[in-house]
Parts: sequence; C-alpha cells; structure tokens
Amino acid sequence: MDKPVHIPSLTRLLRGLVLAVTAAAFPAAAADLVGDEIVVGTVSDLSGPIALLGVPVRDGMLMRFDEANAAGGVHGRRIRLVVEDAGYDPKRAVLAARKLVQRDQAFAFIANMGTPVVMATMPIVLDAGRLHLFPFSPHRATYEPLHPLKFQNFAPYQDYMEAATRHMVRERGYQRSCLLYQDDDYGLEVMKGVEKALAGLGTELVERTSYKRGATDFSSQIARLRAARCDLVVLATVVRETVAAMSEARKIGWEVDMLVTASGYSAQTHELGGAAVEGLYGVSVLPHPYAEGANSQLAAWIERYRARFKAEPNVWSVMGYTLADLFVRTAEAPGPALTVEAFARTLEGMEFTRDYFGSPSYRFTPQDHLGNRHGRLAQIRNGRWELITDYLQ
Repeated sequence: MDKPVHIPSLTRLLRGLVLAVTAAAFPAAAADLVGDEIVVGTVSDLSGPIALLGVPVRDGMLMRFDEANAAGGVHGRRIRLVVEDAGYDPKRAVLAARKLVQRDQAFAFIANMGTPVVMATMPIVLDAGRLHLFPFSPHRATYEPLHPLKFQNFAPYQDYMEAATRHMVRERGYQRSCLLYQDDDYGLEVMKGVEKALAGLGTELVERTSYKRGATDFSSQIARLRAARCDLVVLATVVRETVAAMSEARKIGWEVDMLVTASGYSAQTHELGGAAVEGLYGVSVLPHPYAEGANSQLAAWIERYRARFKAEPNVWSVMGYTLADLFVRTAEAPGPALTVEAFARTLEGMEFTRDYFGSPSYRFTPQDHLGNRHGRLAQIRNGRWELITDYLQ
C-alpha cells in the first residue's frame, strides 16, 4: 500500500504564496538603487489640460526636498526629483515611466498625475520593483489588491463621493440628483460612489452625461441635465471643466446646485470662474492655504513658498509638499541602510498626525496601504472656499 501523502495546511500554503509574491516584488536589482543620492520620479502634467495641478504639485515637492537637502539630506544622501511631463497623455506617460525606471534608476515614483496616466504607468513601476507612492488618482487600483510596493494617501473617489453625496442629499433634500462625468476611469469611479450613496437613500441618478478629456464646450451636456430637471449635479470634472460647466449653466439662467470632486477643489476654480462658480460645493481632502486667517506655521510656510517660486501657493502646492514630507520622514526612519523593501516595511508602520495645513491623519499598516478614506465639504462663498463640515465618515 502506498504511504499517505502529507498535504500542507491551507494556512502554510497561503503563507508560502505571500512570501513568494513579496520576494518577487523586491527584486535584487532594487537594492542597488540608493547610492550617493535618492532619485524620486514623477510623471506629471506641466503642459496639458491639468497643468494647473501639475505645476504647483511639482513646486511643492521641490520645496520640501530642497529643505531636506539643505539639512543634510537623508542620512547624507541628497534627494533628486526627476519630473517627466506627459501632458495628461497615457501613451506619453508610458514612455516617461520607462525612462525613469531604466535611465534615471528611480528609487520611487511619487504623485503620478491623473487617473488615465496612473492606470497606464502603474504596472511598469511595479513590475520594475519600484515604489508607487501617493498618486494623484484615488482609484481603488492604487491600493487594492494589496501589493508590497503601492501606497495611497488620498481618500478614494468612491468613498468620499459616497459620503459627500449622502450628506448633501440628506441635509438639503435633493430629489433629482444627476451626474456630469469625464468618460474614463476617473469618472466611472465617481459614478460608483454616487450611485452607492443614492441607492442607500432609496433613490438613483435621474440623468447622467459624459464628456471626453480636454473638452471645452459643455452646452449639450448642460442642456440635457436641465431638461431632466436635476436639482443637484455632481461633477466628476477637473478645474477648467468645472468652470466651463458652471459657466454654461449660469449663462442659460440655470441656478442648479453643483458638487465637484476634490479634483475641482482649488483656488484656480474661483479665480478662473469668478461669479459663475459662486455657491459651488466641493470635496476637500486637504484645505486650501489661504493667507488670511492662517496659523503662524502656515503663514511662515506661505512666505517661504512665495519667496521660492514668486507665486501664490494653492492646495496642489500643499499636496506636493505634504507627499514629499511623507517620503522624507519615511526614508529617514530605517537608518542609513535604505532599500526599497526597508522603505515599504517602514511605511507600513507609520502614522502621520494632523498638521498645520489641516491635513487628515494618515496611517498605513501591513494589511492596509490606504492612509485615509475621508474628505470634507466646502463651498465657494464670496470668492473663496469655506469648509462647511469636518471629515465625513
């Protein structure tokens, strides 16, 4: 009779699988990425439709890395930021990501800009064994399924738009909610959150209509939404598209309430839109740094930014600075022997408390690489954003 075959327990099999996947995520070549300097790459938009976001994000990161380097770097190593302009074009972004991996030997990618770009480049970054940190796309794929190298600190579109829509409809009693969305992964993620919120309230979207990236004419979409008698229009738009949509609505005399995602929460929205965007609701995942009423630390930071860039900082500047700060603090924690794996393991145990910018707390664990799930509501009143809730659950 044959001897019985011993079959390992399911737990042991799963443990082995996890170890194998983890080992594959940290290739030996990645250990050689840190020499006299630490190269940080970012695929941004400095010339395309969301350059209004990309430029201040870049400047915020440069400012924080310059401060770190002036203080001696990370255990004596300088941080060098390499910025590639993809113009919000996924095809250009793929080429840029490959260049950062192969030629620049980037240790980590931070703040890749825009959902289409992030979805196109993330596989390249992860396959090369590089850290994929805090992309400007709160898409679930940026933190799920769990992967040793990908971390996100921005609240997901689905989560924060579900909470924001639910709050708005409950508090203001809207009966006919509608959606204007960008026809890509960004817009579809927002749609999921809005639909989930409305389903929980026993209702659904009355109308939805989309636009292509880079669109400037929203007359047909606004006419369609008006014909549906919407009393709330949720906007899955970015800054210029938000202004264009609201301006069209006001031009035809339609005073409907609108709620935009965090992609439209920016001083540029009221600076460009003026009276047309007065009353717009938006989701804030981090407050705009207005000088008026700023605490002493924020006021000093604003002055340093102005001196460095000869420009006014905005929420995107703060985001760039904050992301770079998270990187610096995590890179310092393991000590001089910095590797991709050491950085990732360290970040899994980090918690960042609320700061003078008004940021939420960020916390990462080995089981959860999403640092924050919440946003709060704001409204444009008298030409500036005013926060009207705390972080919504």
